[in-house]
Amino acid sequence: MSTVLFMAEAATLAHVARPLFLAGCLDSARHRVLLACDPRTRWLTGKYPFETLPLPSQSSERFIEALAKGRPLYDTATLEGYVRDDLATIERAQPDLVVGDFRLSLSVSARLAKVPYLAIANAYWSPWARVRYRVPSLPLTRLLPIAVADALFNLARPAAFAYHCLPLERVRRRHGLPSLGFDLRRVYCDGDQVLYADLPELFPLRDAPPEHRFLGPIVWSPPLTPPAWWDSAGDEKPIVYVTLGSSGVADLLPGLLAALASLPVTVLVATAGHGLAGPVPANALVADYLPGEEAARRSRLVICNGGSPTSQQALAAGVPVIGIATNLDQFLNMAAIEAAGAGLTLRADRFAAARLREAAMALLRSPRATESARRLRGACEAHDARRNFREIMNNLPTRHTKGGPS
Repeated sequence: MSTVLFMAEAATLAHVARPLFLAGCLDSARHRVLLACDPRTRWLTGKYPFETLPLPSQSSERFIEALAKGRPLYDTATLEGYVRDDLATIERAQPDLVVGDFRLSLSVSARLAKVPYLAIANAYWSPWARVRYRVPSLPLTRLLPIAVADALFNLARPAAFAYHCLPLERVRRRHGLPSLGFDLRRVYCDGDQVLYADLPELFPLRDAPPEHRFLGPIVWSPPLTPPAWWDSAGDEKPIVYVTLGSSGVADLLPGLLAALASLPVTVLVATAGHGLAGPVPANALVADYLPGEEAARRSRLVICNGGSPTSQQALAAGVPVIGIATNLDQFLNMAAIEAAGAGLTLRADRFAAARLREAAMALLRSPRATESARRLRGACEAHDARRNFREIMNNLPTRHTKGGPS
């Protein structure tokens, strides 16, 4: 029996959800599963049968602030602390394999511990993906027209990516590991094996090495009891599922619901624990959290922050999606969905109620958008992440001493 240690980065819920899903895919007769995660996620991880170990992560507030200001998500001191915590956890668990999700310090700690490291990533961050970069919400987008800010961003992007690489580069150098270079995509996609939790139909890779492969979308909902109103939310009107998740701009939610209040729809709202200021419109039903997969299946439209977790729930249900995007990750994800005809992207820093109403009605009335989303539902079914992960795990080698970039 092998021991598999899943190490989750709790700065956002997505990087906890995917390890939880994958851990649940494994056969307990073949694998001893341990989950290391920040204790503040105990409300979620405590509902699973895995042995859990504490693994501190920086706060979500600090993570989101760094995103908003265009700073590296982790400074050198934070990553050094992560490496120490990682090594102590690995020493305690004695795993045959470490699976990490945006725990960037594993680029160092797993190699120092000489344990194989399997990284979960999104394909739009792959060095072998061909994507167009759009300026995210940054201080300059509040001062300049978007077209000008976009041009400046793309001119500065290589240098900005190099700047974001510096903290991990310093930590790797201190521990005698080779450089990953100054392409941020290599930092985000470093692992002995890299599994992309996406559809190859949306994010085709060109000439990727064999240790980089597609896992398929990881569609997950927290195990929770639905709110009291769940069974009484009828389908007399089209249902729109709304959530901005843990990394969306929660302050937009009241304006978003006000924009939908005049439409002939029923709105199911998950606040992700942020609460909701002001009155709730008559056509909205609100809870902190909802079973997202079922909410998407009941809906004709999903509105989210544009990140992969909720947009994948929508596509797996064959439902078009509007992404109100803030950070680069969300813009990259939504660009492919929009190109496939299954959604629209709105900018959080240019939010306008009239534009949201227009986009919502356009997608609700569009047979083409629904057809495109249903086509991608078929692709989600073909790329079964649960089955693929089991097969990959059954064929992975055991411990080795690889220490360089993949």
